[in-house]
Amino acid sequence: MALSCVSALLRGCSGGRVALSAGASALLVSLFLPRPWGPSTRAVSTMGTERENENETLVSSLATLGVDVAMVRRRQPGVLRKACTNEHGLADFLQAKGASQEAVASIISRYPRAITRSHQHLEERWQLWRSIFQADGEIVKILERSPESFFRSSDNDNLEKNITFLGSLGLAARDLHRLLSTAPRTFSNSVELNRQMVEMLQDVCVSLGGEQPELFVKNIISRNLYVLICSTKRIRTNVQFLQRALGLSNAELLGFLQGQGADILDLSCDYMCRNFSSTQQQLQGLGCSAEEVKRFVMSYPPMLFSSSKNLRSKIDCLLAGGVDIRQVLEKPRVLDFSVENVQGRLRELERAGYDVKKNGIAILDCSRKRFEAKLEKLAAPPEE
Repeated sequence: MALSCVSALLRGCSGGRVALSAGASALLVSLFLPRPWGPSTRAVSTMGTERENENETLVSSLATLGVDVAMVRRRQPGVLRKACTNEHGLADFLQAKGASQEAVASIISRYPRAITRSHQHLEERWQLWRSIFQADGEIVKILERSPESFFRSSDNDNLEKNITFLGSLGLAARDLHRLLSTAPRTFSNSVELNRQMVEMLQDVCVSLGGEQPELFVKNIISRNLYVLICSTKRIRTNVQFLQRALGLSNAELLGFLQGQGADILDLSCDYMCRNFSSTQQQLQGLGCSAEEVKRFVMSYPPMLFSSSKNLRSKIDCLLAGGVDIRQVLEKPRVLDFSVENVQGRLRELERAGYDVKKNGIAILDCSRKRFEAKLEKLAAPPEE
């Protein structure tokens, strides 16, 4: 590259004498000097160029609204180069719906593309959300928590079609409310994609001997809001794994999927398999039968959410505190608590003279307030 630059500077000069401008001389010198150590000058130059291309009026306008411009540059820098935006219109719109000035600034800082939405688009989208929510304040709270849920998609027609389609499944208003507030990507999917998932779940129901596929789908979605944003391949693979690993009959699997089994259908297939295998090995190593492992997983599917290391630590902690493994299988909710919490409670019970093997572990599976009340009762002198 250096030689080509020199050739270009010298080309056309005659008589062996070369008259160079100060700028050209500096260029020649820089070409043959060693590169300095340190940050890439190209990266600095690129950043400077990006700043130069920003709409200065827009940057100033956002700063006036209290927007964190540095955050905008990190998240969606392209927005700052736009010539036409609607930041003040957006601010007025949201404030009219009940959002504070600080909330508006935070929303734009975290999802800058919001300022590219027109007033008409905002009004249409708000009315679609209001067909599910009862008050503007509910929507404002969601925007404050997750602005992407409202602004991520700009396709209002698709949103309207999804609301109609999902409503046709018999989902209650509260289910649509939870879907839109917790798993808004469901409404960004194409209607066809959501329909494919629904049809796949109906096929699963029928293949297992179910006679009410519509109700089956409704029950699963009501229990697990994230199913519709998973791939059909993941859900089908998980269904097949659960039947094979637990040795379930079609009728058992059908009932399980409509109940607590629905809660784990969105898990990564590899993660589910890994955690199940680890827990199975630990329980069988403690003398549990395959049937006991099956009952444990079916009564407490959340164990598959917990990492194998974490679950193993919790079980080891209970065993070290004098709890029998079969007590854990009968009261698996005790595993909802952290190792530190369980260890602390076991120490307190030991000081109070409580025998967990004799009296059971139900006392471990309760709120802190109830646990302390039971401790006080244990410490009270016996009535004469």
